[in-house]
Amino acid sequence: MVHPGWVCLLQSLLLLARARQNRGPAGACPLRGKSELNSFLWTIKRDPPSYFFGTIHVPYTRVWDFIPENSKKAFQQSHIVYFELDLTDPYTISALTSCQLLPQGENLQDVLPHDIYRRLKRHLEYVKLMMPSWMTPDQRGKGLYADYLFNAIAGNWERKRPVWVMLMVNSLTEVDIKSRGVPVLDLYLAQEAERLRKQTGAVEKVEEQCHPLNGLNFSQVGQRLAGWHRALGWLLGQT
Repeated sequence: MVHPGWVCLLQSLLLLARARQNRGPAGACPLRGKSELNSFLWTIKRDPPSYFFGTIHVPYTRVWDFIPENSKKAFQQSHIVYFELDLTDPYTISALTSCQLLPQGENLQDVLPHDIYRRLKRHLEYVKLMMPSWMTPDQRGKGLYADYLFNAIAGNWERKRPVWVMLMVNSLTEVDIKSRGVPVLDLYLAQEAERLRKQTGAVEKVEEQCHPLNGLNFSQVGQRLAGWHRALGWLLGQT
C-alpha cells in the first residue's frame, strides 16, 4: 500500500494479542539497551499481556533488521494477531482496488487539467519504457516480466481518482520497482502469522481507509495537483 507523512494509509497499528500463558509476568519484553529503544512496541498490562506494534508500508527487508528482538518475540509468542487490514483476504484487495476508481462513466482525463494529464501520460510512458532496465536479475529469475509489473501497478490508471494516481506515481521509481515482489512489512507479518497457524483479524474496514481520501474536496485535491504538476515537470524534464 505507500508516501510517509501525508496519508494515514502509510501508518498502521498491529495488535498482538493473547500472549501464551507460559510467557511469564506482564511486561516480559523489557527494553534492554539502545538497540531496543523506540521499538514501536506498546504493552497492554493484563494477564496475559497484549501489545500494539506500529508498522509502515514498505518492503519488510528494508526495516526487518532494525526491528528490536522484543517486538519479534512478542509476535512469535502471541496466539492472535490483528492487522490494520487483512491483506491476505482476496475481498480486501478487490475492495481496495474498487474504491480507487472514479464514478462509473468518468475518466481521469475528464477531471484533470489537460496539461497535467498530458504530463502524467508522458511520464507513465517513460516509466513503462524504463521498467525492463529497472528490474533486478532476481525478479526476472522469479518469472516477473516488465509489462506484467507495470500493469500490476499502473493498470487502469485512467479510471482512478487523482489522489490514488498521485500515490501510484510516487511508487513508480527505480528503487521501488527493484523492491517489487518483496511483501511490505504488514503483509509479511500476516503471511508469517498464517504460516505459524495464528488466529488473525483486522481492526479496520476498507471503507474506513478509502472514504477519507475519496472525500477530499476539489480545493484540497487541487493543492496536491499543483505540487504534483511541478514534480512531473521536473521528472519529465529528465526524459
